[in-house]
Amino acid sequence: MSVASALYGMKSVIGSKLFVKLPVPEAGPDISEQVFIVTGANGGLGFESSLHLSRLGVGKLILGVRSLTKGEDAKRRIIDLTGQYPSTIEVWPLDMDSYDSVKAFATRVSAALPRLDGVLANAGVMTTQWSLSEGYEKTLNVNFISTFLLYMLLLPKMRESGRTTGHICRFAIPNSALYNMAPLAELDPDKNLSIIERLNNEKSADMGGRYSLSKLLVLFAVRELAERSSVTGKGDSIINTPNPSFCKSNLAHETADSRAYKVFEKAMARSAEEGSRVLVHGLLVGPEANGQYLSNCQVETCQVTGKWGQRVQKKLVDELLEKLSNIQPGIISDL
Repeated sequence: MSVASALYGMKSVIGSKLFVKLPVPEAGPDISEQVFIVTGANGGLGFESSLHLSRLGVGKLILGVRSLTKGEDAKRRIIDLTGQYPSTIEVWPLDMDSYDSVKAFATRVSAALPRLDGVLANAGVMTTQWSLSEGYEKTLNVNFISTFLLYMLLLPKMRESGRTTGHICRFAIPNSALYNMAPLAELDPDKNLSIIERLNNEKSADMGGRYSLSKLLVLFAVRELAERSSVTGKGDSIINTPNPSFCKSNLAHETADSRAYKVFEKAMARSAEEGSRVLVHGLLVGPEANGQYLSNCQVETCQVTGKWGQRVQKKLVDELLEKLSNIQPGIISDL
């Protein structure tokens, strides 16, 4: 990524911290009948987002978590803080490391929920260490492949719910201004070997920039899938990617103990509660946000808009859909 893009990303973090006061989420119309899902909901941004949604009075909140024990603890804390009925929150198992777990979760959503009004796909990882998840580098798989597997599996339910209730379902995937700093060498759209397979090469992988690259991949896929799904005539849905900015959380646990990180975090990081306001906004925003990157509760024009980026975007999503079709045959027929 260019120096200009890197500076833009840093400006976004500093400007968001020093000059922006985020609005506390407000539900607007009654949402007491609506159903929301938050993945990675037992801590950090996921927990704070769930707390906001419960406070706003959602009819049903599904906490998708790897650890049911931690999920139940999060549920108890939310109930204690909001005073909502325990029946308004359910804890379901979801491990984004496992395709079978993602499939089982989506099947349960389709069968058990009467409607679906919003999904915050918050579960993600940040690591500089190479390890495999379902045969793919962990960050690539969890933050990108599994996240869009969940989206595609839930898309029919999202559209059905929108047609039945008149409320378009939102699917929000957290992003980061770090996408501006993503290393681009592995994304060359003119090479014969697929982009995803190149990213799955341990010898050439730039793991120091892998998290920021995963956020760029999310941005590309959100834009492309929104465009493709909007012309099928199969029903409306909204997918967007809100940036909560740099927040205090356990995501960067590998570097959190360094002195430099602690100094920067203390000076520049938002609280998880503040960052969650942006994520909840992504679940409540209107159709103008479909396919968009959101920052500070507003649609923001992204820097990766040139012809090169468009070529990468289309090739990447073609490869992603082929990969998802191998995981779940027939899945792209719902796009």
